[in-house]
Amino acid sequence: MTPGSEISAPPSARLAIEQVSKSFETSRGRVHALDKVSLQVAEGEFVCLVGPSGCGKSTLLNMIAGLEQPTEGTVAAAGEPIRGPSRERMMMFQESALFPWLDALGNVMFSLKRKPGLTDQERRETADYYLKLVGLEKFRRANIHELSGGMKQRVALARALAPNPRVLLMDEPFAALDAMTREQLYGDLQRIWAQRHVTIVFVTHNVREAVCLGDRVVLFSPHPGRIREEFRVDLARPRDINSVEVAGYATRITRTLKDYLEHGAGI
Repeated sequence: MTPGSEISAPPSARLAIEQVSKSFETSRGRVHALDKVSLQVAEGEFVCLVGPSGCGKSTLLNMIAGLEQPTEGTVAAAGEPIRGPSRERMMMFQESALFPWLDALGNVMFSLKRKPGLTDQERRETADYYLKLVGLEKFRRANIHELSGGMKQRVALARALAPNPRVLLMDEPFAALDAMTREQLYGDLQRIWAQRHVTIVFVTHNVREAVCLGDRVVLFSPHPGRIREEFRVDLARPRDINSVEVAGYATRITRTLKDYLEHGAGI
């Protein structure tokens, strides 16, 4: 196998969230995290979920990943109900969650263990391909403690992409990074998404980040989490988070959220 031969475009992918509600039992009683959320995500679409803490963004992402099940409603991928985790839907978290006893290459190869039919050499070639894709081919043998925060997140991104998932789920992956590193990763992620055209659902508190990256921004309000409005971002790529156009979209979305929070519009 040559590098990339197992890395063809992923098969058709579509997410369908229908009337999903989620409740949790806590020491303070029953908490309603989500209430009747419905959302469609098309193949190859980049959708950003935005809203304040407690609006259920991460809970919804966990249900798409198969880590949690809805209390009511259905979550489906490519027409099939999601009943548990799958390498067709890979997750990337705020913390890189890399294995410190493995080097960068070993961490990416680990994600390929469950991919059937690959030899060790094929896994190594595939891991090398994705480390090169995220700009870390020169650091393939670096220990994790030797990498900066941004480099660790690049390894985590390569690890998530290596199994060639239908859907990439990203839960505030850049929140802990400094502004300069984040801006560089915004450009890298847009480039990689354009090349791979994987479906991405991206959770963030940062409205400008959402506008910079997403085809669509889905605005949530809290207690319980509900979708309040959706915004189509019709800007050419690659986008610069500091551009006037991105700022204009972000201001409109932020104003809408403040209106909901301050006046309960539509609640």
